[in-house]
Amino acid sequence: MTRERQALGAGGEDAAARWLERSGLRILARRFRLRMGEIDVVAEDEDGTIVFVEVKARRGLRFGRPAEAVTAVKRRRLARVAAAFLARCGLSGRRSRFDVVEILPDGAGGLEVRHIPDAFRLWDRP
Repeated sequence: MTRERQALGAGGEDAAARWLERSGLRILARRFRLRMGEIDVVAEDEDGTIVFVEVKARRGLRFGRPAEAVTAVKRRRLARVAAAFLARCGLSGRRSRFDVVEILPDGAGGLEVRHIPDAFRLWDRP
């Protein structure tokens, strides 16, 4: 991965975390990484739901919306890492969901943030 792409990804994750916090979520972890994969942001919303967030940043829409890059394979990997996070933190009984945050340049030197709550589901939850 080039430094430019790494910078875009890191900047996107920072922008997403700020957006989520301003939206009332409490950040629990960032870049939670296990051998099987990584979750960009783990947060908790006002009702106690654990929110696993995949951040996708792109320079433009040439290859589609950033959220379209969250493939079925990626969703299954995220679910495995999420289950491990819940077990490791003693939160296995908590309600959870998967969100996606898209990051795109806004054309004015800033970033457009699009939060997609409950973007996909992989298991039955209370």
